[in-house]
Amino acid sequence: MNSKKQQEQIDWRRAKVLELLSKGDTNQSEIARMLQVDKSVISKDVDYLRRQARNNLQNHIQERIPEEYQKCITGINQVLKTCWNIVNKEVDDKTRLQALALVNDCNKYKMGLTTNGVVVTDAIKFVQTNKEKLTTMYKVDNGKESKEPDYDEDADQLEKKQEEETGEINQTTNHIF
Repeated sequence: MNSKKQQEQIDWRRAKVLELLSKGDTNQSEIARMLQVDKSVISKDVDYLRRQARNNLQNHIQERIPEEYQKCITGINQVLKTCWNIVNKEVDDKTRLQALALVNDCNKYKMGLTTNGVVVTDAIKFVQTNKEKLTTMYKVDNGKESKEPDYDEDADQLEKKQEEETGEINQTTNHIF
């Protein structure tokens, strides 16, 4: 079988694995049985999907969010400039008041974007903290990584386990991360 065809099949299988996992009602053994492949293949697919998800999240935090933030600030500044041009022209009071109300709203949005970096800060803190934990969890022994933790554990149990190990309680201000 040619390599392009093989890659298409691998991509299809990985997409199917992700779809089945996202439904939450299957485990790796069941998926292997459903797709008629060895469990080790599904395990490798899950590892690949986790790495891909980590890379996507890192890209989103490091590139996409700052880009969108900059676009928003630039757009608000353009609206502010236009509104101030309207306010400074010879216009009726109603139009001037509407423009000033929009200036006020723009300033509120701008202030919100610049001071509500809590979500972004917490996202970055979340990624950095977990990256550090993952790094310490995967001690390299003779050139091989140690066994992965069981990611099928309930998230609360995993978080409590991490808190016990590190003695830290991760607190965020926005309660998202």
